[in-house]
Amino acid sequence: MNIHLSFLKKIKKKRFTSNILKDVFGNYHFIKRFLIFTLGCISYNSYNKGKLQLQGTEYIKNLPDKRVLFVSNHQTYFADVFAMFHVFCSVKNGFINTIENPIYLLNPKINIYYVAAKETMNQGFLTKLFTYSGAITVSRTWKEGEKKVNRIVNSSDITKMGMAIKDGWLITFPQGTTQDFAPGRRGIVHVIRKYNPIVVPIVIDGFNKAYDKKGIRIIKKEVLQKMIFKKPIEIDLNKDSTELIMEKIMDGIEQSSKYYKNHIL
Repeated sequence: MNIHLSFLKKIKKKRFTSNILKDVFGNYHFIKRFLIFTLGCISYNSYNKGKLQLQGTEYIKNLPDKRVLFVSNHQTYFADVFAMFHVFCSVKNGFINTIENPIYLLNPKINIYYVAAKETMNQGFLTKLFTYSGAITVSRTWKEGEKKVNRIVNSSDITKMGMAIKDGWLITFPQGTTQDFAPGRRGIVHVIRKYNPIVVPIVIDGFNKAYDKKGIRIIKKEVLQKMIFKKPIEIDLNKDSTELIMEKIMDGIEQSSKYYKNHIL
């Protein structure tokens, strides 16, 4: 608790805001640009040449530059996220439903953030680079390593996610796991209620067949990877219950019970 209060006091004292040099968390833009460019160049061939099939990026073309929350299902730790980085940078530079022209890496969208588990991002030098590129590290409330836990939602984690939303686009995975049809975690509803972002669902497929669980090593070449962007979810914060908002999110990312029934048929 004292750590959480200390973090919140630090935020209030410093009044974190992005500027021409740094993002809202104090990370230098020029380093982020370099990392996105470098990691983008390294990963480009994994997604290009028809391996990544895109739909619906016209829905994100005219989104505001800030206060957007993307919710997605999850299949690997990193490959999903960096594919989204490619897409967002491509759309910023005027390309729709394609990443064929990597010139977009020279002009990346740098106010992109994504939610990742602290234990995942503390595994070495490479993950630290990934963190600097835009990770918002949070503590899982239900799991620590292989051990099940039952924690309350960390208020400082919600604050960090709110900072990211206010500064740009935030990607989150409501299930908090790469397991298909796992239940959604209601902590995301707290974030939506508090910061009222535009909520855009993403559906991905094929990443768990092409990559290892971490999403770094290719295990099977020429696997079709799909990424579908949908229209923003209509949410009425005054009328919709937490359960209904969660249901809309899980339907949007096609991980609800009705999609599970179709999946097993």
